Amino acid sequence: MRQMCEQVSGPARFRALISGRVQMVGFRAFAEMRAAVHGATGYVRNLAGGEVEVVAEGDRELLEALVADLRRGPSGALVRNVTVAWETPRGEFEDFSVRHDRW
Repeated sequence: MRQMCEQVSGPARFRALISGRVQMVGFRAFAEMRAAVHGATGYVRNLAGGEVEVVAEGDRELLEALVADLRRGPSGALVRNVTVAWETPRGEFEDFSVRHDRW
């Protein structure tokens, strides 16, 4: 059951950290594809510690569906944990991209 003050739809943003076997298994491409399906903007990137980070903005209901997809992951992944922090949307992204940051 949702709390009364929790936003159900409208603009939203989250930052998710996904751990498990999530690098070198196509997770970033999977996240990019699923973000497109759900109309999200933002990015996905690998982190030095072996996790994947996803920051996404869009409609709250569609973002919740994206989080569900991230919990499942692509067929080669073994998702052990997904930590999601909901934030105030900033409108800073024009699209969803894969970041290739150097650690």
